[in-house]
Amino acid sequence: MSFQFRAVLSPCIGVCTLDEQGLCLGCFRTTSEIARWSQMNDDERLRLMEQVLPERESRRR
Repeated sequence: MSFQFRAVLSPCIGVCTLDEQGLCLGCFRTTSEIARWSQMNDDERLRLMEQVLPERESRRR
């Protein structure tokens, strides 16, 4: 039997300051996403890391 293990690490970089829209300036997550991170499954975390956060970051720059 083969198991696929995917550890999705937190995007936190230690810059824990929220902007006026409630997004973290370091990782671009909302407070809700930060609070839920430990309860998210790998698929939710990967979607956030690969799709949502890069899109938010590109709009910011």
